[in-house]
Amino acid sequence: MRALLPLLRTGSGWRVGAPAAARLPQAASAGSGPRRAMALYRTEERGQLHSQDYRIFFKNVAGHYISPFHDIPLKVDSKKEENGIPTKKARNDESENLFNMVVEIPRWTNAKMEIATQEPLNPIKQDVKDGKPRFTANIFPYKGYIWNYGALPQTWEDPHQKDKSTNCCGDNDPIDVCEIGSKVLSPGEVIHVKILGILALIDEGETDWKLIAINANDPEASKFHDIDDVRKFKPGYLEATINWLTYYKVPEGKPENKFAFNGEFKNKAFALEVIKSTHECWKAMLMKKCDRGAINCTNVQVCGSPFHCTPEKARSLVESVLTSSSNKESNIDDQVWHFLGK
Repeated sequence: MRALLPLLRTGSGWRVGAPAAARLPQAASAGSGPRRAMALYRTEERGQLHSQDYRIFFKNVAGHYISPFHDIPLKVDSKKEENGIPTKKARNDESENLFNMVVEIPRWTNAKMEIATQEPLNPIKQDVKDGKPRFTANIFPYKGYIWNYGALPQTWEDPHQKDKSTNCCGDNDPIDVCEIGSKVLSPGEVIHVKILGILALIDEGETDWKLIAINANDPEASKFHDIDDVRKFKPGYLEATINWLTYYKVPEGKPENKFAFNGEFKNKAFALEVIKSTHECWKAMLMKKCDRGAINCTNVQVCGSPFHCTPEKARSLVESVLTSSSNKESNIDDQVWHFLGK
């Protein structure tokens, strides 16, 4: 086994040295301005970037390993939740529309990073295709992903449940988020987002919802309340989103993607209902009330779940997967442009 030195993500980059718990700050006080989600979570990088053994693990404010899929609450105001389930009605529309987002892929980058749904504690890893780390192609005129891309925790698109809106089953992943704010984020960041709308991608016969959201701490966030505000303040962005999602798999030899509702973006109210439905599917999975397939549901903070484990067990699970495969970094070819479309 190769000893892998953990690197802890901080506000000023990567730092090596003191144990994670020693550097985890306390949550911001009520009077210190907008509360930022990363004050509650830190990430730990293991392995060589762009290799098959690269992982980003998550820790909570106590320094315990957690699952970004299951242990980070869906809604921002966790004081009003128990195990991710709201305990009382939110006070206003703004608080009702604040969600945690786990960032997987920064804007303008190509590495296909994703929550490892089938691994213990679900670290972020790079997807593998044909035995090599996967990079998404550049579709002219874009470079990599055109938004910060990630997922909402505590959601699940059930592959055994047919969506009543699309007539297709889910894609077996947490629901995807396209974050349209001005800042380029980092893999593993946990941010607060406002939901603006949603698009129903049909990917090889499966429903693959794409939420449109904006970082709640973005300088322009106060302008955005619904999907029409994206058209007003970021003209062309939604059309580019359709174009990108239509063609991004074509260079891999796959057909163009299709959309439900003729590619129409649905509004915030519709999106919130989809989120609610995927959260219910996640709850059923965590309580062992449905077929989870190969999904790993190990968690540290969802009390009552049959998959709940102690922090000590979580640490041992992380340590058990830190065996080394090849340390050789994959060849990265992310400079080529593909000219597609009509």
